Amino acid sequence: MNRFKRYLFPLVLMAFIFGGCGKKAKTTENQTTTPPPPITSSTDVIGYNLLSKICGIWDGGVTSTTALGSYPEWVVDFRPISASQVSAKNELDTANDIFMSFFITYHNSEYKMAFRNGGSFASRKRVSYMEVDSVSETSGQSYYRFVDFVKGSSRTITEVIFKQDSLVIRSFTNKYNTLTTPTLHMEWRAKLQDATSCQNAIAAFGFPQKTLVKDFSTTFKDVTESVYYDLSSDPYSESSQPYLGKSTLSFTVGGGLTLDPSKTVMLVVTTQPLISPPYTFNFANLAYRSRYVILSASNSSFTFNYMHPGTYYLYAFYDKDGNRTVNSGDYVSTTNTTFTLPENGTTSATTQINFAIP
Repeated sequence: MNRFKRYLFPLVLMAFIFGGCGKKAKTTENQTTTPPPPITSSTDVIGYNLLSKICGIWDGGVTSTTALGSYPEWVVDFRPISASQVSAKNELDTANDIFMSFFITYHNSEYKMAFRNGGSFASRKRVSYMEVDSVSETSGQSYYRFVDFVKGSSRTITEVIFKQDSLVIRSFTNKYNTLTTPTLHMEWRAKLQDATSCQNAIAAFGFPQKTLVKDFSTTFKDVTESVYYDLSSDPYSESSQPYLGKSTLSFTVGGGLTLDPSKTVMLVVTTQPLISPPYTFNFANLAYRSRYVILSASNSSFTFNYMHPGTYYLYAFYDKDGNRTVNSGDYVSTTNTTFTLPENGTTSATTQINFAIP
């Protein structure tokens, strides 16, 4: 089990990215507010093919110029939540989380892909919206650039690049409008770990299809940028996202084991089991991690909001020596605790920390 490194998974508030080539959307200047015409299967939706490329569990290292620094890995589970939207929710701990989604919108007289990115950083909330403004798709690589709906590439930029089984997301920001040109914020280089966990949702929605998720034709008419710090004004709040559910997950402690409340426990949720009875750890199945959170050892429960419906396995790891690595002397759960979350539903599950690693 000492190979289960990188205990502190990164929280990266992936708001912005840079780049541009190929097909161009209209500029954000002089926005029109014409309502959308009917959308059909033959409607041109700029960036539409991104939907069929991004589904799956991705894992890779983060290079960051922020105070968070760089990280060896970050795991993100993108799945459909409607016929024309994908999302992923991640937590680091009780004060830090992120919710990302890509969906079809209508803005400035065009159907196009939008990127919603928001969450908490040290309990401070923020959400930003971007529209695709540049697309280049070849046999070897697909490129999509997203920019602020109002200020365009002078405010926020997100570049999404697919190449075979790899995904690159780079972000640039003008640092709260203090710079004239956005600078590098972060870069995430990920590999596709699993494309099976999203298949049930793909089948359920006949995903992807050309349907309108949010009409933004008038949403940004009277704002100076498409970034929100007051979430009461959020035009597409997390609570209004479809299909997703809520799982309250917890742990208990087996006899003979005592947890120091000043140390931490990680709850890990996977889509395939990690344990082969009685105590054999299946390292290959770490590729199926979907959600995780770091808790104080005194806090035995956490609610994962906006979670994809499906069947999962729950595990708990107690970091006894405080080195943010699961190794000899730490405590773990050794049971494949299974739970199923229904569409728009709630569920709960409890696993037991019952084994000290020799």
